[in-house]
Amino acid sequence: MNKITSTSNAKVKRLVNLKKKRRARDEEKVFLVEGIRMFREAPKEILNEVYVSESFYKKERSVADDLLASFEVLSDTVFDYVSDTRTPQGILCVAKQMEYTLDTVEGGDKPHIVVLDRLQDPGNLGTIFRTAEGAGVTGIIMDRECVDIYNPKTIRSTMGSIYRMPFCYAANLADAISFLKERGIRTYAAHLEGARDYDEEDYCRPCAFLIGNEGNGLTKEIADLADNYIKIPMKGQVESLNAAIAASVLMFEAARQRRTMSDRIVY
Repeated sequence: MNKITSTSNAKVKRLVNLKKKRRARDEEKVFLVEGIRMFREAPKEILNEVYVSESFYKKERSVADDLLASFEVLSDTVFDYVSDTRTPQGILCVAKQMEYTLDTVEGGDKPHIVVLDRLQDPGNLGTIFRTAEGAGVTGIIMDRECVDIYNPKTIRSTMGSIYRMPFCYAANLADAISFLKERGIRTYAAHLEGARDYDEEDYCRPCAFLIGNEGNGLTKEIADLADNYIKIPMKGQVESLNAAIAASVLMFEAARQRRTMSDRIVY
């Protein structure tokens, strides 16, 4: 069994560069995926390279030989060096970045969209992707100041939803929102100054939720583009929720309304 044993190896240096630098990932149009679940769920056509640790290969050789058409083995020390996790599972892939357009994100005849303004936390972004898939969101739009979706921490937080949730970065978020409104999609800004509670609106029609930065919320420019301000009422002294949680509340309210409407139609 041939294996890479040096952290000075050119392939290893490249993997570390892809792990650390957004520019390196974007130049090659790839990202890193870790873990057996993330590997199994990845569409095979996007997998460029696969690396396994020596321990993984010895322990799971039958799995490796069965699942992986071709792969390279790294010594455990080298694998730990390229991994972004504290307890690596022993499998790492280089995958092709996905490419979507605003038309793709818009979805079919009942768009349900999330628009993110300057979101900075990788965990929040990944959680929103995972929750969006569960709530039936048709796509996610982000501005260029949002954290990189291909950040390894974000990828892990998506728990595989990265493969299935259409998304795009908008060069100009205001223009993207105008595009949605031209398509008849009603836009709602999650905002502390909302005049109506979030569950008083009708989301059975095409809708988009605007979610702002963790610390400062939506910029005034973006918030002012919304058709309505909505708020999540709070008890106690809490003023607002974490961005990912607030987005989840709104996404699942839309999902609930649409499910209820579907049940009415059936019966």
